[in-house]
Amino acid sequence: MNRRKGKSYAKRVADINQIYDTYVKTGLPNREIWKRYIYPKYGISERTFYNLLKASGSPRIEDSSKLSAEGFLFPELFVEDETRDPSYFRKNP
Repeated sequence: MNRRKGKSYAKRVADINQIYDTYVKTGLPNREIWKRYIYPKYGISERTFYNLLKASGSPRIEDSSKLSAEGFLFPELFVEDETRDPSYFRKNP
């Protein structure tokens, strides 16, 4: 049975890969990155950590970098071009 992966899974994969990319550049071994930074925050096993690193290469998860960068469930609510009428929030317009 092939299970569908949700947006929270994609965000978790993106977050873990971002943490991994940050610390792998310093020369820290994978096990230390998992032990110091991934396990305390996400509570996943080392095997799951490696599976999530491998999952980042799949095309569906590639789009998750946008989820990690924005960090909001509904990012379209924060559009800069949209202007609101100032009287919208008044109690007695």
